[in-house]
Amino acid sequence: MTDLTNNVLAEVAARRDELVALTQDLVRIPTLNPPGRDYLRLVEWLGARMQARGWQVERIRAEGAPGDSDAWPRWNLVARYEGGRPGDCVHFNGHHDVVEVGEGWTRDPFGAEVVGGRIYGRGTCDMKGGLASAIIAAEAFIAAKPDFAGAIEVSATADEESGGYGGVAYLAERGYFSPDRVQHVIIPEPLNKDRICLGHRGVWWAEIETKGRIAHGSMPFLGDSAIRHMGAVLEEMERSLYPLLAQKRTDMPVVPEGAKQSTLNINSIHGGEAEPAPGFTGFPAPCVADRCRIVIDRRFLIEEDIGDVKDEVCTLMERVKAERPGFDYEIRELHEVIPTMTDRDAPVVRSTADAIEKVLGAQPDYVVSPGTYDQKHIDRIGRLHNCIAYGPGVLDLAHQPDEWIGIDDMVDSAGVMALVLAELL
Repeated sequence: MTDLTNNVLAEVAARRDELVALTQDLVRIPTLNPPGRDYLRLVEWLGARMQARGWQVERIRAEGAPGDSDAWPRWNLVARYEGGRPGDCVHFNGHHDVVEVGEGWTRDPFGAEVVGGRIYGRGTCDMKGGLASAIIAAEAFIAAKPDFAGAIEVSATADEESGGYGGVAYLAERGYFSPDRVQHVIIPEPLNKDRICLGHRGVWWAEIETKGRIAHGSMPFLGDSAIRHMGAVLEEMERSLYPLLAQKRTDMPVVPEGAKQSTLNINSIHGGEAEPAPGFTGFPAPCVADRCRIVIDRRFLIEEDIGDVKDEVCTLMERVKAERPGFDYEIRELHEVIPTMTDRDAPVVRSTADAIEKVLGAQPDYVVSPGTYDQKHIDRIGRLHNCIAYGPGVLDLAHQPDEWIGIDDMVDSAGVMALVLAELL
């Protein structure tokens, strides 16, 4: 190894305790999404910490973005450190929001307790541990090579867990991920420290509503049940659509194995009367359901065309309509993301692979995520294709009770990210 490599890794190792403390501080700010709690508190705290260490800091509210309101403003942080000479910019992007706690915890979800070489808490793995590792990696590299060429940026962004529209999408629309400003992006999502994630599958969300006619429940023959109509839709999905999707396979290195095929999930279903208010102890009224809705989550492959994905569902609905008297429906599109995959020869991929080999003594695995993350906005809006996800943590622990991240894994990943800076800058 070169003197620079040894010095960089020594600087990372010397910051082990600081890495743990930074992760704990971030986890102890409960940035729950929904609704978007404590976003400003985290951004202000982290901004002050980085500004004190020489970073130029911007705090940016995503005004007008989905979810943004005066009650729950969507706040983002962008910190930049300029080198001594012209050169490329490497950007580390981590989302600061976390999902709901849920049931089943045996530890304080926001206590950031250290036990057995692990830090426990909501967001440790997904992905405050990764964000902290990127910050420490950057600061270790700056200490080892203060006259580096180019610039380093770190962003802590909102709402990745709900699509990223109040975070990375908002920043990308305003040029923060323009190829003129940033040349390399690493998103330290928890994909395991020996994996490089090149991209993700595509997604299409839609709401399907079947329509009926309300009537008294004792005389259902005078109405038309939208729930029964939806039952026919679900039956046809089981009969024709699910087998069709099971035959679609990808050459993308998607993990886990089951995600190498196209998939469809029914996120929710509701028909008839509205759910009663909490605490209501009465009985529902006897009515035939005049409406029924499902939300579908269709994940598709890079080999598939988004138009064909939608046509499969539309064709299915028309087939049911042709077979059922009085059948009427509506499809409302909610969200779509095209699959993306960075080339394995891209500079940030090669540099990360070299760094993994130096730190871990092993060749990396190249994977693709089954679900989307903020790379979609950097690719689609920013038009920046030199982007990967790489970070510490085990993906299977994300959103789980007793979520944790390994301290050794964070140190190793910080070493990898610091060596990427050493090569690119």
